[in-house]
Amino acid sequence: MFNFNGKVIYVDPVAKMGDYSQLPPADIILVTHDHSDHFDAALIKKLRRAKTQVVLTKTCAAQGVAGIIMHNGDERMIMGLKIKAVPAYNLVHKRPNGEPYHPKGIGNGYIINFADKRVYVAGDTENTKELKSQTNIDIAFLPMQMPYTMTPEMVADAALCLRPKILYPYHMGNTDPQEILTLLKGQGIEVRIRHMP
Repeated sequence: MFNFNGKVIYVDPVAKMGDYSQLPPADIILVTHDHSDHFDAALIKKLRRAKTQVVLTKTCAAQGVAGIIMHNGDERMIMGLKIKAVPAYNLVHKRPNGEPYHPKGIGNGYIINFADKRVYVAGDTENTKELKSQTNIDIAFLPMQMPYTMTPEMVADAALCLRPKILYPYHMGNTDPQEILTLLKGQGIEVRIRHMP
C-alpha cells in the first residue's frame, strides 16, 4: 500500500496474505495478474469505493472484476498518477509440464510516478529485457521467490541494470533475503528487507 497526496494505492491486495480490516479504502488498486496470491476479487470489492479506479489485466477482468484493463506496455494517467504496465513473465522457471509459471503477455508490473519519484513494483517476473530496460527508477520492488520468480542472482542482475536508489526484495517465500544483501554489497543500492509476520 502506498499513501500519496491523500490517495491510497494498493498493489495486489489479498486477504489471506494480511489483515486489511484496519486499513483505509482504496483510491487506486493495481492488480498484476490473476493468481490467487495476487488477485482477490472479494477483497477488491471491500476496499473499493464509488470513485476507486481498479487497474487489472485482461485475465483478471474476465473473472468478473470491472476496471481499467492495461496491457503490457500501456501507459495511463489515473487520478493524476502516470502508470505504466511493464511485461512480467518467466524466462527460465517452468512447471513440470514445461509451461512457464507466468507466461509472456499476461501479467504486468507497474511503474507509478509519484511526483518526481518513480516506483516500480515488478509483479511476478524474472529479469527480462523489458524489466532491465526501464530507466530512472527510484524505488524498485523485485520478486525473489524460487521457483516461481527470480533467484537472488537474477534480482541482483535486474537491480544492477535498473540502478534504483532503494531496492525492496519482496514476495520472497522461503528465499533467504541475506543473499541479495551479499550480492549487492558496495553497489550503491540501498537494499531494504521488510520482515513480515
